[in-house]
Amino acid sequence: MGKSAATKSSAAAAPEAPPATEAQQAPEAPAPVEYDPLLPRIPILGLSPQVDEGHWAASAFSGEVVPFRATAFREGHDRIGVDLILLDPSGVQTEHHMRPLAPGTDRWGVEVQLQEEGLWRYRVQAYADEYATWRHNAEVKVPAGIDVELMLTIGRELLEKAAADKRRSTAERRHLSEAARVVADTDRGVDERFQAAVDDRIRRILTERPIVALPSLSATRAILVERTRAAVGSWYEFFPRSEGAKRLPDGSWQSGTFRTAAKRLPEVAAMGFDVVYLPPIHPIGRTFRKGPNNTLEAGPNDPGSPWAIGGPEGGHDAIHPDLGTEKDFVFFLGKAKQAGLEIALDLALQASPDHPWVTTHPEWFTTLPDGTIAYAENPPKKYQDIFPINFDNDYDGLRAEVLRIVRYWMSLGVRIFRVDNPHTKPLHFWEWLIHTVNETDPDVVFLAEAFTRPALLHTLAKAGFQQSYTYFTWRNTKEELEEFLTGLATETADFLRPNLFVNTPDILTEYLQFGGPAAFKIRAAIAATGAPTWGVYSGYELYENVARPGAEEYIDNEKYEYRPRDYARAAALGRSLAPYLTMLNRARAEHPALRQLRNLRVHRSEDEAVLVYSKYLGGEFTRSGKPDAVLVVANVDPHSVRETMVHLDVTALGIEPGAQFEVRDLVTGQRWTWGADAYVRLDAFTEPVHILTVKPLEAAR
Repeated sequence: MGKSAATKSSAAAAPEAPPATEAQQAPEAPAPVEYDPLLPRIPILGLSPQVDEGHWAASAFSGEVVPFRATAFREGHDRIGVDLILLDPSGVQTEHHMRPLAPGTDRWGVEVQLQEEGLWRYRVQAYADEYATWRHNAEVKVPAGIDVELMLTIGRELLEKAAADKRRSTAERRHLSEAARVVADTDRGVDERFQAAVDDRIRRILTERPIVALPSLSATRAILVERTRAAVGSWYEFFPRSEGAKRLPDGSWQSGTFRTAAKRLPEVAAMGFDVVYLPPIHPIGRTFRKGPNNTLEAGPNDPGSPWAIGGPEGGHDAIHPDLGTEKDFVFFLGKAKQAGLEIALDLALQASPDHPWVTTHPEWFTTLPDGTIAYAENPPKKYQDIFPINFDNDYDGLRAEVLRIVRYWMSLGVRIFRVDNPHTKPLHFWEWLIHTVNETDPDVVFLAEAFTRPALLHTLAKAGFQQSYTYFTWRNTKEELEEFLTGLATETADFLRPNLFVNTPDILTEYLQFGGPAAFKIRAAIAATGAPTWGVYSGYELYENVARPGAEEYIDNEKYEYRPRDYARAAALGRSLAPYLTMLNRARAEHPALRQLRNLRVHRSEDEAVLVYSKYLGGEFTRSGKPDAVLVVANVDPHSVRETMVHLDVTALGIEPGAQFEVRDLVTGQRWTWGADAYVRLDAFTEPVHILTVKPLEAAR
């Protein structure tokens, strides 16, 4: 006998229990609560743009073309329509029909150019499209003679329903009524009656304003649109102390000043740059000051690292006396504005041992058991000249001080801050600071210099940083760059705006060290065309490529000494990349497609070293009303000549499949007629990159 049977037998033999008394009876179960489905009548999923299911507002910039996407479907075979409902910062609502995307995916999309700065909100509405469903069924049944009168009757009723909609124009309502009358006229032939219900004008009218049933709405999502410079710009970094610095007869140096540095600004603007980034301009500590090439011993005339902030002259709200006064700095800002440049100031929250905070606020640092203050370390590296900040002892006091400092520089005219190593400070602090500043001054931009793990880098961007440094300097192969650039345009585009610096005072990659002039061209071309914002550190145009042995860092690093440069002599000798950088910035200025982030598409080449990508912007989004397409073909091997075939998705270039088109190289001025498959030859020793404009043959003539 099995266990279940034995249990049943034992239960049957048990004596019957006495009836329960009133006090012993179980309490009544609560009335069941009806479950409220999470899905609307027509499911709407996968909204984009959105960040972490709407936890953060998505990011966009004024003039950005944003692709809105959603997944929507319904049971059975009836047709649906999907609309984007946009609410701009002024409260004006607009609706945009979304189109079906790849067959079988149930994805819908539409592109909208957002202009007004501020917080936008959007929802997606899906609905049963009664006319589209009827037309689909009728186009099958009526020609086959199936349910003809029934289908025509349903069609007539739909036309009459649409004609009664007073939101339509008088002309549209009249046309709908006339069509309904023809469909109802049984003295006419079936074909004439049917065609009256499906002619091109009827289709257009009922596509622009469908007959809606079962309307369903998605959740609301937010998009923060910020000023264009928050995402679009060409940056140039220089040390003001080096601009105009002079070596004196005794071997010591006379520092450059804001007045001498201002003389460099027109040259930077002439290259097409629009932001000049300055390393810290504050007093520099003397205790444990670093000497040339980061040596531990500094001579009496060594200027020290600008990132060792603070001395007897002051801290983060002071100007190094060698550079000048507050008046001189304001003069420098004025000259920059005259040249069409903005100034980005470094915000480095750390201190030298001589910073006033060390004595006035020792609680803002970490004190070791022996009573000393901990200096910065990144084992095995040690930075005895810098004390890191500890936010956990007096958070309120420290954040108030940082806000005061930022607002002080803002009061002088600074609207962009490049933040040094933000990933080494609490992220909730940055979220608070940026949102507090932007609440009153939404035009202030913060760039995160965070070469760190993806989770940290991404969360800094989500928390409010308008721009981010990236891993671009270490992405050099075709495969690496394809993945990297595609990721910027898709996976992270809703929250991260990249700033593609080709070099920094701390970063001189082996690619640049050993790649020769070709490497400098290749990296600049990809940075300038691959993202809306890019940057160079001065000396790049002089092909500076000598590293400190065993390091990805410049020899005679400008962080620790003066580095005046003779740009004019290099140009006279033909050894300057400045004309090439100027060409790149001119291309960016003339081609709005290059100033977008989300429109990059990778194409295929047959060579492992030939990278191909394009950017396209439809005419409805350009000031000229003409489409703009730019195709980049780059030999990423700076040591070779490459010949190969490239295979293009011409629809991504605004070209009809099978059509030929003209390409013009912005680098050389050469023109060719291409098709979807084209031959290229790229010589790293002459011109390793094509930057091609693309036009249909009839438009190019």
